[in-house]
Amino acid sequence: MTTLLTLVVLALVAIAIWQMTKIFELSQLKAENSQIANDSDNNTNGYLLFAFLIFIYGITIFSFWKYSKFLLPEAGSAHGAEYDSLMLVSFIIIFIVQTLTQALLHYFGYKYRGVEGKRALFFADSDRLEFIWTIIPVIVLSGLILWGLYTWTTIMDVNDEDDPLIVELYAQQFSWTARYGGEDNVLGKANVRMIDINKANVLGLDESDTYAADDIIVKELHLPVGRKVNFKMRSQDVLHSAYMPHFRAQMNCVPGMITEFSFTPIHTTEEMRQNPDVADKVKRTNAIRSERAAKGEENSDPWEFDYILLCNKICGKSHYNMQMKIIVETQEEYDAWVAEQKTFGQNVMGQASTDEFKKIETATASH
Repeated sequence: MTTLLTLVVLALVAIAIWQMTKIFELSQLKAENSQIANDSDNNTNGYLLFAFLIFIYGITIFSFWKYSKFLLPEAGSAHGAEYDSLMLVSFIIIFIVQTLTQALLHYFGYKYRGVEGKRALFFADSDRLEFIWTIIPVIVLSGLILWGLYTWTTIMDVNDEDDPLIVELYAQQFSWTARYGGEDNVLGKANVRMIDINKANVLGLDESDTYAADDIIVKELHLPVGRKVNFKMRSQDVLHSAYMPHFRAQMNCVPGMITEFSFTPIHTTEEMRQNPDVADKVKRTNAIRSERAAKGEENSDPWEFDYILLCNKICGKSHYNMQMKIIVETQEEYDAWVAEQKTFGQNVMGQASTDEFKKIETATASH
C-alpha cells in the first residue's frame, strides 16, 4: 500500500509540474506563435533523448545491483543447471540487443534531428539492410528455440529408468497431500468419488486394490538425494499448479486427469542451507524479523531455509498459503522416516476396528 501511495503522489507531482510549465509558456509573450518546431526545439528534444537513455541505463544498472540478491539460488535438481543456462543465455542476448538498439535509437534521434534547410535522405527500400535485420534474428531465435525444445524434451521425459521413486501430489483448496507407493513403489488406484472421510480415505483410494494397502499418505514431502522421483499429480477441485522453484519444476494439476513431472534432487536440505546465497538470504530475513520482534510485531520468529512446494495458480482466497515443506535427505534418513509412517491399510483398518468397537459398545449398552 505504501508503494502504491508513493507512486500516486509521484504521478500527481509530475502532472502538477507539467501544468505549471504550460502555464508558464502561455504567460510568455512571444513574437512567434508558430506550432512548428524550430532548431532550438529540435536540439532540446535531442538532448532529452540522451538524458532519457542515461536514465534507462542507470535504472537498469541500479536494478541489477539492488535486486539481484532476490534471485533463486543454485538449482537443487539435476536438470536445473541446464534450465538456468538457457535462461541466462536468453537474458544476456536480450540485454545486449536492448542495449544496442536503445543506444542507436536515441543516438540517431539526436544526430538526425530537424535542422532548418536540411532535408532527410529518403529511399524506398534496401535489400541489404532488410536481409541483415531479418537473417540475424532468424539465426539467433532458431538457436534458442532448438535449444529450448531439446531442454524441454529432456526435462519432460518421464520414464521408469533408474528405478525412480513414485510419488503422488494431490492438490485441493488449499493444501497439498503426498502419497508414496510403499514397499512395492506402486500407487494404488484412486478416484475422488471414493473419498470417505470417516475411514480416513482422504484421497479416494480404492480399498479393493492390493497396491493401495501399503501406500503412505503424508503432509510433508521427503525425498532421497540422488534418486530420481516421478511425480503423479491430481487435483480434487480446481486447476492448481505444483511449483517447486528451487528444483526448477512446475506442472499443472488438472481435475479429472493425471499429469506428470520428474527430477532428481542433487542437494540435501542441509547442504542447501550452507549455500552462500541461501545463508545470506536467511541472514537478511532474520535481521528484519529481529526488528519486528523488538517491536512486538507478528511473524517475527527466526526463519530457516527449506525447500517448498507452492501453488502457482490463483485457485481461491487462500491460494497464497497453499504450500508444503519438502525435505531432501540421505537415503538412510529417508528410509528411517518411511519406517515411521503408517500405511493406508493400517490407517483404514485401524479406523474400521474403532468404528466396529463403537458399534458393539453401543449395542451392549442398549441391552
